[in-house]
Amino acid sequence: MQFTAQQIAAVLGGTIYGNAEAAVHDVAPIENATEGRLSFVCEEKYLPHLDTTGASIVLITSSLLTDAVATGSREGKATLIAVENARGAMAQLLKMVAEVMNPRKQGIEQPAFISEGVEVPADAYIGAFAYIGKNVRLGKDVQIYPQTYIGDNVQIGDNTTLYAGVKIYANCKVGNDCILHAGVVVGADGFGFEPDAQGVNQKVPQIGNVVIEDDVEIGANTTIDRAMMGATIVRRNAKLDNLVQVAHNVEVGESTFMCAQVGVAGSSKIGSHCVLAGQVGVAGHLEIADRCVFGAQAGVAGSVRKQGMYQGSPAIDAMNWRRSSVGFKQLPDIMKKINELEKKL
Repeated sequence: MQFTAQQIAAVLGGTIYGNAEAAVHDVAPIENATEGRLSFVCEEKYLPHLDTTGASIVLITSSLLTDAVATGSREGKATLIAVENARGAMAQLLKMVAEVMNPRKQGIEQPAFISEGVEVPADAYIGAFAYIGKNVRLGKDVQIYPQTYIGDNVQIGDNTTLYAGVKIYANCKVGNDCILHAGVVVGADGFGFEPDAQGVNQKVPQIGNVVIEDDVEIGANTTIDRAMMGATIVRRNAKLDNLVQVAHNVEVGESTFMCAQVGVAGSSKIGSHCVLAGQVGVAGHLEIADRCVFGAQAGVAGSVRKQGMYQGSPAIDAMNWRRSSVGFKQLPDIMKKINELEKKL
């Protein structure tokens, strides 16, 4: 596929600076893009690459487009297309390309097992070796890739995609427009045990379920445990990365991000529009306010009731943590000075 700057600008509502007939057939980062590639600049630190890039077309955020930048681009190779948000515009184009490259499938591949009475919409796709249990409800245009397991009484919403090897245990619900990547497990038992009089750990039955609302994306090999009672809930538009662990009875707020290797212990409630960076750990039975940001490897040991940025273990205000980190690095020198002072005394 090949697109001209004029065609791209028409789709994005952008303004062209340079050759409107410049054409691209692929995308690449601006640092190493070559002729025929489309790239983008959304931060000032990348502006110097406009003088050296081999890209034929570059999307640029309008606020970065000075007269000097526009003139320099016209003298060089790259044609610029100014848009309000270059990163967002690139995402829009990539989505369109992905839909062409990976069209949604239809039909039922064999062998696949579909329990008697389950209605498969005409526009759905069921991959080979998929298993669909009793009383399962499938929405329109669902995409169920090979080796997926869907337990009894599960509900899957419209336009939802379950990639290869996804496992959804009985009685769980997945909303519309969701994406579950390979190896996701939804509804495995929560980690519930109670020692008896002899100290032997006895399993506490986990009879709840998992509810995943609309427009949620869950990364590969992430696990979301079923509730002991009630439901473990992932609210709409939440985005979970690969290798995330969500324990029983947790609630993940709307539009919250959880990056790789985040772990949330049982019955904690995460607010909406939060960001949990890589390897953040959240203890059980906590509440986290809306719009909190936790830096990588933060350990959340207590409830956080105020919006803000947090870092460290236990997690504290990010600015305080940075100051404390500086002090920690200086501890050897400080201890040496203290020892010298003690000797003098």
